[in-house]
Amino acid sequence: MPDPISDHANLAAALDLAASEAKAYLAGIDDALVRPRTSNATPDVDLPDEGIGSLAALAELIESADEGSTRSAGPRFFHFVMGGGTPAALGADWLASTLDQNAYNWISSPFASRVEQVTVAWLQDLFGLPGDWGGVITTGATMANFAGLAAARRWWGLQQGVDVEAEGLSGLPPMTIVSGGYIHVSALKAIAMLGLGRDRVKRLSRDGAGRIDLDALASVLQERNQEPVVIIANAGDVNTGDFDPLADILAIGRKHRAWVHVDGAFGLFAAVSPITRHLVEGLEHADSVAVDGHKWLNVPYDSGYAFVRDAAYLAGAFGASASYLGKDAAARPAFGNLGPEMSRRARSLAVWATLRAYGRSGIRTMVERHLRLAQRVAAQVDAAPDLERLAEVPLNVVCFRFHPPGFPEDRLDDLNRRLGEMVLDDGRVYFGTTVYDGKVAVRPAIVNWRTREEDVDLIVTVVRELGARAIVQAAPGWSQAKPAQGAAEEPAAPGEVVKPQR
Repeated sequence: MPDPISDHANLAAALDLAASEAKAYLAGIDDALVRPRTSNATPDVDLPDEGIGSLAALAELIESADEGSTRSAGPRFFHFVMGGGTPAALGADWLASTLDQNAYNWISSPFASRVEQVTVAWLQDLFGLPGDWGGVITTGATMANFAGLAAARRWWGLQQGVDVEAEGLSGLPPMTIVSGGYIHVSALKAIAMLGLGRDRVKRLSRDGAGRIDLDALASVLQERNQEPVVIIANAGDVNTGDFDPLADILAIGRKHRAWVHVDGAFGLFAAVSPITRHLVEGLEHADSVAVDGHKWLNVPYDSGYAFVRDAAYLAGAFGASASYLGKDAAARPAFGNLGPEMSRRARSLAVWATLRAYGRSGIRTMVERHLRLAQRVAAQVDAAPDLERLAEVPLNVVCFRFHPPGFPEDRLDDLNRRLGEMVLDDGRVYFGTTVYDGKVAVRPAIVNWRTREEDVDLIVTVVRELGARAIVQAAPGWSQAKPAQGAAEEPAAPGEVVKPQR
């Protein structure tokens, strides 16, 4: 196959092939194993000299994908707090690829720019953020944190009379950055990319792994004697769904020269329901906020959002100009100058379509259904004699471990690590291990729009079944009385936080 222009006549056929295979894939995703049994098929690894054409190449890729792709868009993928793609979002995402807009500015695409402008305003409304804030769509929470913290860095430099984007950080003292034990690796990565030093973050938590210590925070700010400080508050711990006390942090921050950045990758969705809205009380007083769309909003990868109280800090951090790029009017923001990327896919289309299709009430209904499902799993864990829940369930994450009665305590971590590997290999449900409170545990997160009761009911069933096998492998000479199966307890009401039983 020579020049791609010779493949022009196959364009419609290529789209039809992709559409038909996508329909077949999605038709079976509700019941498919999350991790296929055979995942060895991969496309050729050597670059061919002669191409085979679009249809043959797509057929080869489809075969490999069918055998090897993780069904992460399905209802039983509970790993990494990942959602799927709603029908509206998926259709719009395909449209975005077809239109192939560069959403840099109004000149490159008036359509994509206007859709992003409307979408950012809708998202601010959804999360209860003031409408006069600035915002930009990014690739995910990492870049959303990067954008928010870049704005914070600009503020911090200007507080000391330095334009760090123009002059750099040389000569400035190290930035004081404080957070709690819940700080996420994506925020630390953003801090590293910004040249601020991830090892310099002060983690103010009484146990090193939990909520921020408010007394310690107040003490640090007092010691700094009005030195500008950046605080990272966490809305939704990945292991438990727990929150830093945002209102208290913001109240303390307002008494000092502090920029408060809220990392709400998935936890910010607590704002959409009256059941959980108290968890983000005071959010409107933050200086910047980061959130993910390919988590609880269920738009396809990749999609994140950064919001900043004063958009001028985003423009100052990311503004770029060249004569060939043109200049938009003030009422027409160049979103490529409000975030890290200048070459930008029109990610706003999938977000706009989801919000337009389901509205505020639809998103709220989905979130509240997931809250109920998390409480259902927590109740089932508590009812099982060989499971131990390790944390409360304020949102959508259930942290627990396999703990058969009488099993040696010093071998429980190895047992649960083995169990975690078995769960992934088994493929009926999908979630990995973590370490919480010094214990190896699992932490399934419920965010997929497809997920139903029958999907979450498999979590405890599979863990207990595979746990029994893991015991045989980990401790062949150890035995216990067969645990009673017992009926699962009724799930708690959506607003009731289920507490650990042990």
